[in-house]
Amino acid sequence: MTTSLSPDHAWLRESVDLATRNVAEGGGPFGAVVVRDGVVVATGTNQVTTTLDPTAHAEVVAIRAACRALGDFRLTGCALVSSCEPCPLCLSAALWARVDRVLYAADRDDAAAAGFDDREFHELFGRPRETWSMPVERISTGEDSAPFTAWLARPDRVDY
Repeated sequence: MTTSLSPDHAWLRESVDLATRNVAEGGGPFGAVVVRDGVVVATGTNQVTTTLDPTAHAEVVAIRAACRALGDFRLTGCALVSSCEPCPLCLSAALWARVDRVLYAADRDDAAAAGFDDREFHELFGRPRETWSMPVERISTGEDSAPFTAWLARPDRVDY
């Protein structure tokens, strides 16, 4: 008897398959797809070590490709489907891209068991900045708002 997968399950399987193939090709164990109206718009795999880019997470790569494919920086109407629970970087990218929803297969504990422990990053943002191991501080230049003033003065700006 053949069981058919729901579209969500099929996309999740595709993201897992992408991740598994990426490992065989020397990349990290993460894959993602962006879907709109039941169609895969773009895919991405983790390219951090292959491109020496710490932001080249599968979800970010897929979001960038989907934006290029659709000709828009907004992915409204799209779902981001990932082989693993997105880290804070990828969740932020999904929020900025305005995706409608995020689906994932493995979770942060599964990733940690494989040596990809981003639980620290998930927890970090809930702590006061003065407790962070990396200092993040504001130093005023006296002209801090100049870029925003210039932005607001542009009648042709594209708000996002």
